[in-house]
Amino acid sequence: VQLVESGGGMVQSGGSLTLSCEASGSILNIVSIGWYRQAPGKERELVAITTSGGSTNYADSVKGRFTLARDYAKNPVYLQMNSLKPEDTAVYYCNARGYSTDRTPFDAWGHGSQVTVSS
Repeated sequence: VQLVESGGGMVQSGGSLTLSCEASGSILNIVSIGWYRQAPGKERELVAITTSGGSTNYADSVKGRFTLARDYAKNPVYLQMNSLKPEDTAVYYCNARGYSTDRTPFDAWGHGSQVTVSS
């Protein structure tokens, strides 16, 4: 299973960016898909995640500013980031967990997308 990310970049404080992530490979089903981020010197943290059961959870630090949307018909998941702050600067990683067509579980990560917010 491979995850291809796009949409990172640099923006001024208060600006917006959209990240996208598309999964490919021998996928039977995706149980959860979402975004994590890692800032320099800090541990990787959950940003937002959605599950096949329909629930979506956000980190407290991004609630009301970030929106995770998934196009079930076309697979990609999008992270719309509004009102960005310098503290949102990090490498953002897409993560997907589920089952392959041979019924084995997978836990896949994207290559990471740099998001830089200047003050």
